[in-house]
Amino acid sequence: LSGQLAKLEDSVGSPLFERRGRSLALSETGQLVLDYADSMFNAGQELVEILEGRRLGRLGRLRIGVSDVVPKLLTYRFLHKAVEAFDDYFLSVYEGKHEELVADLAAHRLDVVISDRPSHESQAAKTYSHLLGTTDVCVFALTERARKLKRGFPRSLDGAPMLLPTPNTLVRRDLERWFESQGIAPLIVAEFEDSALLKVFGAEGLGCFPAARSIGADIGPQYGVSEVGVTAVKETYYAITAERRIKNAAALAVLATAKSALEA
Repeated sequence: LSGQLAKLEDSVGSPLFERRGRSLALSETGQLVLDYADSMFNAGQELVEILEGRRLGRLGRLRIGVSDVVPKLLTYRFLHKAVEAFDDYFLSVYEGKHEELVADLAAHRLDVVISDRPSHESQAAKTYSHLLGTTDVCVFALTERARKLKRGFPRSLDGAPMLLPTPNTLVRRDLERWFESQGIAPLIVAEFEDSALLKVFGAEGLGCFPAARSIGADIGPQYGVSEVGVTAVKETYYAITAERRIKNAAALAVLATAKSALEA
């Protein structure tokens, strides 16, 4: 094995490992070689599955990263029509933190990233952010509570039990600024990193909660809640790619579907 690695290093022209203390770790070149090797082995496995008939007819693959702050219902609306339109594609969806997903995109491990923020120019590899659109943020609550809070909104939220996203999210910071501008202080009962879990607790009556207006029609029947009112906060979503002009037809369909979902 060490002999084979030595031959590979000679072929690459750079060490694949470097010593860190008493152990060996992959060098920058070694990590790059590993990433490409993983891609080649995965492609080989897919070829075997296609030839065996397990993926017959699904010869294209679209790898999409979705930031964990994007609501699950919105993600579904972003993707499902494009998936139906391109049934010859095999769709892989990965959820994660914005920075990690953009890094995977730059390393060509993903084709598209959907996030609530654009990529930063300070990142080493060039990526391009395509604006999908914006949606109002509304407050929802169980129907009986929503009926009471509607009167005098947003002043009615002062002291009302509230479920919020965690402070590391853009929407949480924007909501706090909006609360302050309105001179109101809701009683924050709990905060959640998972937006789906936040809605489940809201459906159980633990408090009212914010959500994108574009999925209000889905939230109502699914969680038994009603809209209390519209805040001045908006959520903005982007599709991030490694190329300025998107050539992949399925990726273009995802972008078009996402824009229409936000306009709905």
